[in-house]
Amino acid sequence: MAADRRSSWLKGVLDLLVLSCLTEGESYGYEISKALAEAGLGEIKGGTLYPVLNRLEEAGLVEAEFRAAERGPGRRYYRLTEQGRSHLATESGAWLTFHTAVQTMLKTGGTR
Repeated sequence: MAADRRSSWLKGVLDLLVLSCLTEGESYGYEISKALAEAGLGEIKGGTLYPVLNRLEEAGLVEAEFRAAERGPGRRYYRLTEQGRSHLATESGAWLTFHTAVQTMLKTGGTR
């Protein structure tokens, strides 16, 4: 049950979290997944992460570049676009406002 709840919560914010992972520079899928896990969000599998990255790329929020590797398979590196940075700033503010409202309700039970 807890995993189902976490999954539902992540659906609404995963795009934003992935964009956030790219604020310091480019990264590839495994690194993004690892950063999310280290932040306490649990394992985000490729079947969940890569559709998010593709959707963000199609929306013009990230750019991707495939790079061959000397050893092993190549990697697709993602980086924020200016539109992605702007979107991240706007949506982060909206998320924090929503988060505050949820916290207030949980603490007060709706009474002020």
